Amino acid sequence: MRRRSVLLAVPAGLLTLAGCGDEKSGSDKTKPSQEPTNQSPSPAPSGKIVSGPVPAITAGKKFGEKPKVAKGSGKPPQSLAVKTISQGHGRKTVKGDWLQINYLAQIWDTGKVIDNTFDKKKTAAFPIGKGQVLPGWDQGLLGRNLGSRLELAVPPAYAYGKQGQPQAGIKGTDTLVFVIDLVGAYNAKSSAKGSKVDQTDPDLPKVSTNTDGKAPTITVPKKPAPKKLVSEYVIEGDGKEVKKTDALLVQYRGVLWDGGKEFDSTYKRGELAQFSLQQVVKGWSQGLTGKKVGSRVLIVVPPDLGYGKAAQKGIPANSTLVFSVDILAVL
Repeated sequence: MRRRSVLLAVPAGLLTLAGCGDEKSGSDKTKPSQEPTNQSPSPAPSGKIVSGPVPAITAGKKFGEKPKVAKGSGKPPQSLAVKTISQGHGRKTVKGDWLQINYLAQIWDTGKVIDNTFDKKKTAAFPIGKGQVLPGWDQGLLGRNLGSRLELAVPPAYAYGKQGQPQAGIKGTDTLVFVIDLVGAYNAKSSAKGSKVDQTDPDLPKVSTNTDGKAPTITVPKKPAPKKLVSEYVIEGDGKEVKKTDALLVQYRGVLWDGGKEFDSTYKRGELAQFSLQQVVKGWSQGLTGKKVGSRVLIVVPPDLGYGKAAQKGIPANSTLVFSVDILAVL
């Protein structure tokens, strides 16, 4: 396990189309890489973004609906083309945001759909403007209002370059067409939003309720650590309940029960964490299942649901771990 964080980080879907889904079955033809990467062989041009042409959306025209897009006609644009299909009224996206989206992708010439999140009913999320997704997304999705539906025509130079993406059926000459709904955006200062919950148990740690983007304080009592998992609201949000199969976008801070020393923190790294609940320590998977999006949760993880006898960097063997976790979004 990497020590970038104590959690096993995974990408939020097929952001770079490294493993495009089968449109009929919804299965992945290839396994996504473990980190989203810019797969263009050289830096994409950064010329003027044009407003068209883009193929017509023939059905599912509203934000949130799965669109049906006509096959491209004529010669595709040589520059990145971005058209606003419907204008949202949220804040504008900025470089470094974790952008949460729904999207459909297809090939200009054939109209073949190569991936979409609508059928999976799970959004995708990624850092924008930092070279971790296709250059056409990095450039075309900045400065756009949340709640907008956009259509992008992305030439090879702004996508996979001359080598294409053969595993996904994308040739080096293919222009890609995307319809993208901008669902939400988060940054390193994002926090839980909800109602504060009284923390009255003297045997449990106390977590501060500040929502200014700064790391919450965690005060561990000088008492024996609990033997069983603890999962309690500090701030209760009003979003949907997390399922055990979900992937989440979170802020978190972790300290040792013994001594209260911090061993990991998204706040300290200045970046959010994204993961599947099926690929983290059991204490997280069990402790966050059933909790509401928007919440701050105190989780106390006994050794048998954490790392047990296996020491980690900054974490001695047989450690009880204490976390404050802000659940920002389900992906």
